[in-house]
Amino acid sequence: MRAIYILWLRQLKRYLRSRARIISSLAQPLIYLLALGYGLSPVFKQANMGNYIQFVTPGLIGMTILFTSIFSGIELLMDRQFGFLKETLVAPVPRVWIILGRILGGATIAMIQGTMFLGVCFVAGFRLDHWSALPEAFLFMALTAILFTALGSAIGATLQDMQAFQFVVSFLIMPLFLLSGAIFPLTNLPKALTIATNLNPLTYGVDGLRQSLIGAGHFGLVTDFAVLTGFAALFVALGSYRFSKIQL
Repeated sequence: MRAIYILWLRQLKRYLRSRARIISSLAQPLIYLLALGYGLSPVFKQANMGNYIQFVTPGLIGMTILFTSIFSGIELLMDRQFGFLKETLVAPVPRVWIILGRILGGATIAMIQGTMFLGVCFVAGFRLDHWSALPEAFLFMALTAILFTALGSAIGATLQDMQAFQFVVSFLIMPLFLLSGAIFPLTNLPKALTIATNLNPLTYGVDGLRQSLIGAGHFGLVTDFAVLTGFAALFVALGSYRFSKIQL
């Protein structure tokens, strides 16, 4: 357990030392918020669907967590390149504790980013449906962060080249984001799109956040929680397995 804490703390310290990383990771969702939130808000109102900033904010929080958490897997490749991973692996602790520490560290950073972006959204005009539901929202943020940090770690443990990692992750994140219902409602979609969104784990993270923050979910909190927990457990197991197979 001490190994988990040490690696979690190391991830957090590395993040807090990088001001550029903190700022840059908020830039893309902020651009989406300004461009989509204000650009499509009149169209959303004309369709009698309410305030688009209210609708899109949970989706952009999910996007922030997705990008931050899945790209944390590249740190595995950096540590392998600079020799820190070798020092870690020779420590007399099970490898599963090492990868769990890294996953929890990356997930914590993703949650911090998501919380910071939520604060920015309040300035932009977003308002909670009920403040009492905020802990519920943080639960869905945590599950989403753990899920995609574990996925990023599994990819990082499988690949040996940082350029290949960036290519694979860049190929994954946009479909995951665009097919999650983050920027459009999940009702009345074509059948093929409905199947794609239902198979996307980020869909349930965004839906759980939307239900918690503004009371406008699609699947229901129990379904969102169950699916997210299942995917998180699956990807943590996959990440642990791939990490156990690393050869230096």
